[in-house]
Formats: sequence, C-alpha cells, structure tokens
Amino acid sequence: MASLIFCLCNILFLMIISVGANSNSTQINSNSVLVALLDSHYTELSELVEKALLLQTLEQAVGQHNITIFAPRNEALERDLDPEFKRFLLEPGNLKTLQTLILHHIVPSRIEEWPGAGEAESTLHHSLSRGKVKLTWNGDSKMVGSAKVLNLNVIDRPDGVIHGIERLLIPRSVQQDFNNRRSLRFISAVKPEGSPEIDPRTNRLKKKASSPPTNPGSPPALPIYYAMAPGPDLAPAPAPGPGGPHHHFDGHSQVKDFIQTLVHYGGYNELADILVNLTSLSTEMGRLVSEGYVLTVLAPNDEAMAKLTTDQLSEPGAPEQIMYYHIIPEYQTEESMYNSVRRFGKIRYDTLRLPHKVMAQEADGSVKFGDGEDSAAYLFDPDIYTDGRISVQGIDGVLFPVEKKSDIQKVVKVATVKPRRGQEVGFGCFGVKLRLEECRWVSFWSEGKTVFSSCLDDVL
Repeated sequence: MASLIFCLCNILFLMIISVGANSNSTQINSNSVLVALLDSHYTELSELVEKALLLQTLEQAVGQHNITIFAPRNEALERDLDPEFKRFLLEPGNLKTLQTLILHHIVPSRIEEWPGAGEAESTLHHSLSRGKVKLTWNGDSKMVGSAKVLNLNVIDRPDGVIHGIERLLIPRSVQQDFNNRRSLRFISAVKPEGSPEIDPRTNRLKKKASSPPTNPGSPPALPIYYAMAPGPDLAPAPAPGPGGPHHHFDGHSQVKDFIQTLVHYGGYNELADILVNLTSLSTEMGRLVSEGYVLTVLAPNDEAMAKLTTDQLSEPGAPEQIMYYHIIPEYQTEESMYNSVRRFGKIRYDTLRLPHKVMAQEADGSVKFGDGEDSAAYLFDPDIYTDGRISVQGIDGVLFPVEKKSDIQKVVKVATVKPRRGQEVGFGCFGVKLRLEECRWVSFWSEGKTVFSSCLDDVL
C-alpha cells in the first residue's frame, strides 16, 4: 500500500512539472498571425520587429490571447518617416524606445469592428506598450488615432488579425524621448567659457581671489593634454592617474556606445579594431570623457585604412600617432564645421598629437581636411555618432601631418681686398658659413709689415 502511494505521488509530481514546462514554452504553429506578419508584404514593420528583438515577447502574447496588429504601409516607414527620427530609433542606445513604438501598434485582444452609428464616438483599447489606442469612425473612414485604416482584416488568423493603416502611430512617450534627445537642455555639452590662466613660473593654474565652487559637470580647468597618458610628444606633464574624484560623466559607456555604433553603421570595422584591440585608445578616451573633456573623432573608413602600408604601421607607436592626429579636443558636428569653413575659409583644429594641427576648408559643398593633396580627406559620413560629449565624423582618407622642410645653410663670402701701401688693414678671401665651428686666423699689416694676427671670430 505504501509503495502504491509513493508511485502515485511520483506520477502526480511529473505531471505538475510537465504542465509547468508546457506553460513556459509557447509553441507557435505555421497558421499563426505572427508568422503571417513576417511573411506578409509589410516588410518594413517585420524588419523593425526583428531589430527590436520582440519575437519572443510576441510569441508569448500570441500564446496567451488573441492580438490585433495595426500595420503601417511600407511607404510610411521608408519614405514618409523623418530620416532623423528613423536614425534615432535605430541607434543601439534607443532599443527600449523602439520596442515601445512597435508594441504600441499591438492590442492584446481581437478587434474586428469599429464603433458605428448610434454607438459611442470612440473607444479606447490598451496596447502592449501600456498605452491607449483610440478607435474612431467618422462615417467615411475608420481611424486608429490619427491614422486612417486602409485595409480592414487584411490578414485573419485564429490567434489574431492584422489591419493595414496609413501611417505610423507614435506614442507621446516616444515623441518625448526624441524631443529630449534633440533639446540642448538634455545634452551634457560643455558651455563655452574663457580659457584658464596658468602661471608660467609654476606651470599651475592661477587661483582667483574669489572663485566660486565648480558646479557638477563643469568643464575641466586644465587643457586636455594635461590629462592624457604620458607618451612621446603627447603630455607635457604626467597624467593625474586613472580616474579622478569628479566623475560626473560615464565616459567608458559613451565610448563603448560609439564603438558599437561604428560597427553597426558598417564600413568602419578597421578603426574600431584599432581603438579596442590594437591600442588602448578606447580606455584612454573613456577616461578623458569621464574627466569632463569632449572629443571629435575624424574616422577613416575601411577603404582608406586598407591603403596604409606596413611601413606606416610597423614603427613603435605608429597606430597611436595616426589616431591621435584624427582626434580633435573639441565638440564639432558636421553643421558647425561646415559653417566655420564657409565663414572663415581655412581653419586649423588642434589635435591630440602635439604640436600638429589639422586644417579644414570648404570644397565641393563639403568639408575637406588635410594640408596637401596626398593626405587630403573629405567629410564622407557626417554625424555617425553625436551625444554631446563625443562626435564621430566619417572621412574617406587617412590624414598625416605635413613635415616642415629643414632650412638650407647659406654661405657668405668675404670680399677680397688687395693690400695697398698706406692702408691700415687688409686680408685674404675666406669662404665662411653662418656658424663658425673653428677659429680662422688672419694677419693685419701696415706699410707692408705684419702688425698682429687675430682670430676671425673676434673680428667679426
């Protein structure tokens, strides 16, 4: 009897486990509305669903209840959508915003009829994004929010239905995130201020008599070269150490974000590999941004990096020197640089490779960098990444500083003076360089007799 009870308990336990496993793992059949969406002509919405990593979430929603999907037409997402807003949605850091936008088009219930005559003018339904979708009917057309329904019940499946709509439904939270991104009040950009005064005797910052306390997030007082890691021709003073007490910015996360953006953007894998694997510049850039500095990276694309020879990269520190010449210690965008070169002609920007500067000028409606034709590069992909602290501008060439030519030594000849009777001084012809490395002796005579001899250095 005891063994029978034990067997029954084991069977009951296994049944409970199997039921729990079946409830957690949702099986989607080929006749599901989700499969129909991915195979439908709404390709733009299907691509956004895959990029937003929402397949598993939608599978769970379909397994629990019927759903209604309001699918915008492809032209609304491809041509009619603002390019800047679309770029904002596809940035790696805005994944949650993209998910909220897509889930706002899905209602966890089956909707096949709109409020008609004699009924309420509109009805509200909660979407998967926890927002509300308003359905109205004005007698001529059915509306979802501000979008007109073009194809009613275009796809009908046992677990859901799809309605084709005219445009994209943008919830207020997504619009607010986009506006905050564009607003300067929410960008941690550095406010322009006067340069600090440094005492030349002590090489330290001059202290003002009544200096107010620095606000959190204020720009550093010392130039960026004082915070860089020690290296050849880089920092005039030792670095202040790995990190300081005033970390108001998460520089390492921002650098990681912009490197991921380079990889996802495409065509800049070589630069990302140099910053992360071949050198430690990504770590140093993150520390500089954490200290409060701003950077603009002129990023050569893969075609330009492929033209580098082995000799240019084989010397010790060559990759670092090349990358330092492409980093400007200012925050510049494509608009600010183009307006500057249009107004002032040629502009020389400071770089992290002291003492070289990179020249920018206007050419063919774009910005051209470099002094000569051999190392010239044009602004190719503007504003790949801009977050108020780091700006990445894609260029189509690798820049190199122009080396100054050595001055040619000049030769000065001393004129020949023939000795004449009665003249006080006379001497022969000598070819003399500007710098006399040895003493040349000459004799002075009067009336045909040598009076004294002296070094030419003393005479000259």
